[in-house]
Formats: sequence, C-alpha cells, structure tokens
Amino acid sequence: MDSWLTKVEQIAQEIAEREGCVLYDIEHTGAGRGRILRVFIDKEGGVGIEDCSNVSKGLNLRLDVEDVVPGDMYNLEVSTPGLDRHLKKVWHFEKVAGKKVFVQLSKSLGSLGATEDKGMLSMKKFEDVLTGVEGSDLMFDIRGHKIKVPFSAVEKAKLVFEYKTNPKKK
Repeated sequence: MDSWLTKVEQIAQEIAEREGCVLYDIEHTGAGRGRILRVFIDKEGGVGIEDCSNVSKGLNLRLDVEDVVPGDMYNLEVSTPGLDRHLKKVWHFEKVAGKKVFVQLSKSLGSLGATEDKGMLSMKKFEDVLTGVEGSDLMFDIRGHKIKVPFSAVEKAKLVFEYKTNPKKK
C-alpha cells in the first residue's frame, strides 16, 4: 500500500471511530481526474446515511487541510461494504462466522493439506458456510468434512447474500 494511502487509512479510521463506526476497508481506483477514493465503514446495528455523511465531511476536511492525497482532483465516496462485502482481513471473517461465503484460494485444498477427500483435493474455489475462525485459520464444513484453511491462502473472498422469501400468508 502506498504511504499516502496508509496515511488516509489512519485518518479515516480515526474519523470513523469518532462517529461510532469502524473502518472496514479503503480502496483507490482510476487515474487523472477520474480517481476515486472509496472508504467503507461499518458498525453494530448497521450504518445509516447520516453516518456516511458525517464520516465523509470529516474525512474530506482533514484530507484537504493536510493535503494527503497526491496529484489532481479525486472523488471521495463513503459507504457501507454492502450485503456481498469482500472479506480481506481476519476480523472480517470473524464477523460473518455462521454465514455462507465464497472463497478463492491461491492453492488447492489438497496442496494445503486441508483434506484427503479425493473429490475435494483440487478445489480452489468454493461457496460454503464459515463455521468459525481459530487464530488465523478459517473453519468450514464442506460436504460434511471439517476443513481448516489458512487465512494466508485466501486470494479473494466475499459474503454471499442469500435472499430469503417468506411464503405468502393466506
């Protein structure tokens, strides 16, 4: 991560905490005048529009005063990580234990020594319920097998949003 982005992350974390939120993630995309700095915040009970607005105003002011972001103009966006949020840190996984997640690994389950089941040895992608987190290991129950995956082997992961409908009452 660029040093200026690390500084932005520190400032964003401070402001988010002041507003009763946690900094979930930060990303920078684009080039020139099309640059976007995205800041994702979260909190117990959910983030409201007022939370996003307060963090955005506070962060915008600090970033302008301290002139942290190099280069030309950029757009600042502050929002929630969303229902299908990306999982990039161990605490992200801890927060969604018991829910279904999509995981893409850098190595197969077999090469990680996570399973001996022949049908799962070559798996590098799966979508299943995260049963828990132990230290930096992610625990899954895949096809009835308890699987331990080291966090360091995760290339990409996100929460799977499951839309449930209630049957109509008659």
